[in-house]
Amino acid sequence: MATAKRAPSPAPTVFVLFGATGDLAKRMVLPAFYRLALEGLLPRQWRLVGNGRGDVAHEDFRGHFHDVLTEFGPKPEPGPWKDFAQNVFFAGGGFNTENPGSLLDVLDHARGSLGADPQLVHYLAVPPVAFGGLTEALGQHNLAQDARVVYEKPFGTSRKGFHTLDRVVHSVLDEQQVYRIDHFLGKEATQDLHLMRFANGLFSAMWNRDHIESVQIDVPEKLGITDRSVFYDATGAVLDMLVTHLFQVAAEVAMEPPASLAALDLQAAREKVIKSFRPIDPQEVVLGQFGGYRDVPGVAADSTRDTFVAARLWIDNPRWRGVPFYLRTGKRLAASEQRVTLILREPAGPLAGKLATDSNVLSFSLAGDGQIDLSLVAKKPGPTLDTDEAHVSIPLSGLPGAEPLPPYVRLIHDVIQGDRSLFTRPDGLAAVWKVAEPLLAHPPGVASYPQGSWGPAQARKLIAPGCWLLGQ
Repeated sequence: MATAKRAPSPAPTVFVLFGATGDLAKRMVLPAFYRLALEGLLPRQWRLVGNGRGDVAHEDFRGHFHDVLTEFGPKPEPGPWKDFAQNVFFAGGGFNTENPGSLLDVLDHARGSLGADPQLVHYLAVPPVAFGGLTEALGQHNLAQDARVVYEKPFGTSRKGFHTLDRVVHSVLDEQQVYRIDHFLGKEATQDLHLMRFANGLFSAMWNRDHIESVQIDVPEKLGITDRSVFYDATGAVLDMLVTHLFQVAAEVAMEPPASLAALDLQAAREKVIKSFRPIDPQEVVLGQFGGYRDVPGVAADSTRDTFVAARLWIDNPRWRGVPFYLRTGKRLAASEQRVTLILREPAGPLAGKLATDSNVLSFSLAGDGQIDLSLVAKKPGPTLDTDEAHVSIPLSGLPGAEPLPPYVRLIHDVIQGDRSLFTRPDGLAAVWKVAEPLLAHPPGVASYPQGSWGPAQARKLIAPGCWLLGQ
């Protein structure tokens, strides 16, 4: 294994991965753990214990892990994989308040093998409905004290459900033990949103309603929901993306300058602006469902679940009052992108009314390692006064010494380090659910849209007289 690159190795740690054989673990969490090992970012002494209902032998779980890496990467080379695999175990039989399965026994062995009192990190890669019961079981079986507990999203599925879950979690854990994950906050370019603004006077000066006409946060996806149809049909685009990721990214764009970039100050700035979000008006929302959705195995034959959402969000504070934030995401669309776009107001003067609508644009690609793009107007070299659009792109991975990490790798590393900067707080989530409540209580009808399109036609009307810069 490589040696640590960024910080002294943390204390010996035992990771418990609930839902270890599920789809989320397969696609995201298990590859992230292996990448951490390859990067030298795990503690020097560690164990990973997968948990699930099945009775799976340690060697069989290691084989499953190897197969996951073969499919999703990083590819398991024989030497590094052998060193890694000897630290991986499985505890079957499920885990609840009445029956811990084999987890306590496997944990006793893992702790003893480290020869110390290791840090416990519990990762709940399970559906939201299981969060409360697993949390209570951690308390019941004395696995909560001083542990760190990672919750996947969504943290609750309604305003009432959020408050119920929050009470359960805080009956077992202190807030400093809780890590509510939102992998969009772990993206390199998401973090660059506030760094670019606060570190550069050019952007800081124009980051307000006087200079910004509108903001687009656009996350179309070509992918469908085949591997997670049961979860998705119970959740949909509003809960899976809008209430979680897109609202949080909007807060990253809109927050006031924090006192510092320390965890508590960043969290406070993010949560404060969310409290200024105006509750969503269902008449300013378009919901859609791609054609053929009901034919996907695991989806109800009469499902009205939304696979697309476009919404207009308003922020009622002095910086952003009157500036619409347009949020859009959906499955089986024409392209896959993750982009934040700030459309600047047309400057007054001799060229007013003569410029293209997308000629003054600052955008951030959140996909991959991230990229910053700027579109502006320049004079074409030559004898006449002709203008044209000019484009500048800065790939973040190309900066000297850049060592970009995928979002899950970054966030799990932050959990290991005890850094909660990029994790959500309950006050902000309470505000998010308040913002979403009118939409959840009175959703508009769900319109059908063809696979490979840009969603229902109503989404274009929502943003008129402007247009979505992706897919225009």
